[in-house]
Amino acid sequence: MGFALSEIELVSSAFQQGGDIPKSFTGEGDDVSPPLSWSNVPEGTQSFALICHDPDAPLVTPGAYGFVHWVLYNIPASVTQLAEDETSYTGGANNFGSTSYGRPHPPEGHG
Repeated sequence: MGFALSEIELVSSAFQQGGDIPKSFTGEGDDVSPPLSWSNVPEGTQSFALICHDPDAPLVTPGAYGFVHWVLYNIPASVTQLAEDETSYTGGANNFGSTSYGRPHPPEGHG
């Protein structure tokens, strides 16, 4: 199966692109996922999967890189947004060993 780039755009009403994630969505807050929405969905999309991966986080698993905070899949193609603290759909394993949102909380001196 090939991979093709698309014009899909993912945004959050809680913070700006390149901006800081508000504390309420981090390890200093309530450990809830931020609201997300997307547009410019490629024609023929059947479902969505979301992976929240921090590629420059310190290694926690030998042979891997970064840190996976959230995996969510089986999101129907008709869905174009996730509410704050979304718990619908199917969760996959993250680097916390959980299947729910795992808030970012970089170790001291990193991030």
